[in-house]
Amino acid sequence: MRSRLLPLLLILLAGVLIALGFPLAVSQAAAEQQRVVVDRIDDTARFAALAQFVTETGRQGERLATLQHELDRYHEVYGIRAGVFYRDGAAMAAAPDTWSVPRKGDGRRAFAEALAGRRSHDPRQVWPWQDGRIAVASPVTRDGDVAAVVLTDSPTDGMRSSILHRWVVIAAGEGAAMLLAVGAALRLTGWVLRPVRILDRATHEIATGKLNSRVAASGGPPELKSLARSFNDMADHLEEVLEQQRAFVADASHQLRNPLSALLLRIELLALELPEDSAEMASVRAEGKRLARVLDDLLDLALAEHSPADLRLTDVAEQAAERAAGWLPVAESKGVLLRTAGQHAATGWADPVALSSALDAVIDNAVKFTPEGGTVTVRTETDGDRVMIDVTDEGPGLDADELERIGDRFWRSGRHQNVSGSGLGLSIARALLAAGGAGIEFGPAREGLPVPRDGDHADGERPPHSADDTADAADEGGAAVAAERPGLLVRLSLPRQAPNGA
Repeated sequence: MRSRLLPLLLILLAGVLIALGFPLAVSQAAAEQQRVVVDRIDDTARFAALAQFVTETGRQGERLATLQHELDRYHEVYGIRAGVFYRDGAAMAAAPDTWSVPRKGDGRRAFAEALAGRRSHDPRQVWPWQDGRIAVASPVTRDGDVAAVVLTDSPTDGMRSSILHRWVVIAAGEGAAMLLAVGAALRLTGWVLRPVRILDRATHEIATGKLNSRVAASGGPPELKSLARSFNDMADHLEEVLEQQRAFVADASHQLRNPLSALLLRIELLALELPEDSAEMASVRAEGKRLARVLDDLLDLALAEHSPADLRLTDVAEQAAERAAGWLPVAESKGVLLRTAGQHAATGWADPVALSSALDAVIDNAVKFTPEGGTVTVRTETDGDRVMIDVTDEGPGLDADELERIGDRFWRSGRHQNVSGSGLGLSIARALLAAGGAGIEFGPAREGLPVPRDGDHADGERPPHSADDTADAADEGGAAVAAERPGLLVRLSLPRQAPNGA
């Protein structure tokens, strides 16, 4: 948001500065030219007073010489051409003496205006990039009539330099103001958006399971402070509702276990009075055990969502190999090959107990759905700032719609209803991992997930035990089995860097 808000503020501020700077620059140029014009008007008025005496009778030669001397000195000192001309354009006196009334241009217009009895007062504006001159004329009157005209033609180099200097000062001031505006915009956007960033971070934390995250209702505009207070009230209410839900699930699961245990005991006592091969009694026993397993899983899920994570720097590869070794007897009893691969050492931040429980749920699920003769592979790799544990099976796999729902509570594929389970195992694994900032993903085993890997170790795959013949057998038949069965890939992703607060 800051990248969009900051340019908008800067454009508005730049527009304001430009809107103020242009009129100021124009007014400075006009003021400087007006100063020059006023000086020329004063000069022409003085020469007009001298010329008026020349038109009088007596001592005309002496007065004309005085006028010519003044014009020469004026031209010599200031470099301004000046002259007194009769109505027909003939020169009474001029400096330089070769100068005459221009035939066109500003000089001719000023001369014509003076003949009409008016002084020049508004010459055309000369800008710094123009090589122009300023012509100013004053009438010389006698007995109410214009007898002659004093005309000056001034260079504008000095004036244009002065205007340019003033413009540089204005531009420097505008630049300094723009820098101050940028700093003010940065502070303003930071002040406005800081509560928004804090609110976004707290929202993300709550969405990932950290329900105790709150926002400090300080700083920023009053509207954002009110929003922060409302957010905290919502988070408090949400945490209270979820806590009540967890407490209800945990209490209900705990309270139902005792009568269920008593019921199962009575079923066993009743079974002693019935034939051993009674199908009805076997069905009742299976349903009772399934209900007990569901209650245990519900209690585990409630505890997993409630318990805080005890994060430690853990050798994830070693723990994955240890849990794979723990499930090896179960896999062997089903005729499934369970092996580990990837790196021998990969450290990450995790709750060891929660990670072990999550691995148990995932490996149990993989072994359960892999048919006899299939392979389950537990692979550990590092990728940037994450440690990946991939558990791949060679079971029937899931289609795209089923992959969207896997991990939901009590969800099971319609094709796998005959397999024992409560549908809570992967939900428990997800809750255990989320508490420690880890994640879990699902995908087809043959396509995999779009995360690059560093490759296997040079020594290749390693079984949980040192049974080389088992690993060799897997290498020989693994490709054929994988080609026949799509399988499921479950990826556990853990951070390698210490999370905040760890």
